[in-house]
Amino acid sequence: MQTYIFPIKSGFLKGQLLEILLSPAIEVATPLPFEKGVAGKWSPEHLFTAAISSCFLTTFLAIAEYSKLEFTAIDVKAEGILDKPEGKFLMTEVILRPKLVIAHEKDRDKAQRILEKSEAACLITHSVKADVKLEAEVEVG
Repeated sequence: MQTYIFPIKSGFLKGQLLEILLSPAIEVATPLPFEKGVAGKWSPEHLFTAAISSCFLTTFLAIAEYSKLEFTAIDVKAEGILDKPEGKFLMTEVILRPKLVIAHEKDRDKAQRILEKSEAACLITHSVKADVKLEAEVEVG
């Protein structure tokens, strides 16, 4: 497989703020639990959690399309857990809570398998130390 590079440039804005220069730029700051944390801004911890959540979702979309799963909606709530085992801050766990609405009851088991397969196939999940847990909900709508 070819190696791919994903360049990111970040820079200092002011005070405790920095930005990730994408289009549009994302302002990033230390989160509130820390001294001088800034409310209402993305933090590295949010971005870590978002990377896992969005990778799960893009993986799901690819597998669902390949598997011809009919669904009407999916959203994913995710929580990144920051802890301090052995005296060092560490993202220890990310909990993914996808809510999937399928078109037909007959697809419930298939939908659950695809959600589980998506979590298992997510390349970002493979790249981190944190445990990633899936707590999926499937409903017909």
